Amino acid sequence: MPDAPHPTDFRLQVRALSFAYPGQTRRVVDLWSQDFAPGLVWLRGANGTGKSTRLKLLAGALAPQYGSAELQGCDLLRQPLAYRRQVAFVGAEPPPFEHLSPSEYFGFLSGLYPRADVTDWQQHIEGFGLQPFLGQPLRSLSTGTQHKAALAAALALNTPLLLLDEPLNALDAASLAHLRQVLARAAEARDRLLLLVSHEELGVAPSASVELSA
Repeated sequence: MPDAPHPTDFRLQVRALSFAYPGQTRRVVDLWSQDFAPGLVWLRGANGTGKSTRLKLLAGALAPQYGSAELQGCDLLRQPLAYRRQVAFVGAEPPPFEHLSPSEYFGFLSGLYPRADVTDWQQHIEGFGLQPFLGQPLRSLSTGTQHKAALAAALALNTPLLLLDEPLNALDAASLAHLRQVLARAAEARDRLLLLVSHEELGVAPSASVELSA
């Protein structure tokens, strides 16, 4: 059901989004329709409800077999490049371009996303304790440090839609505290949506939770 009206024009609309992995007859996402207002939204559900798959579909990392999504009037399928310039995604996999250092990785992404902010990048570097690793290739870093570098870059892109899959995983206490500050601010946002999947308690109150069923 659509959310209650919100005092902004921001809107992510998902319409009949459907997807099955190759060789499978069952759709892991089947005719999913949902309206999202801005803020911090926790996507929840048991294993097999397609939580991560839904984030990948909304990120444009997977192509839906049916349906689409529209972000601020920009359609995922009809305007894929314009849509994806408004979306950042951090998945469970290591970040791409593993030959780049964290600094080079953000420098590359900042040329693609119009709202990228170097000041925000510096703040997230400090918050996640990334200073010693900025010049090292991503592939040489630990899984946890790679994850923090991907989070720092995605957060600093300041996209209208940010999708995070299990963002609290593999974080030390200081990094976890920093991320929770970010999530708390996202819950108050009126022009952006942070949509996340997490099996851990967030530690902050989300704007809304969406419960998925198998």
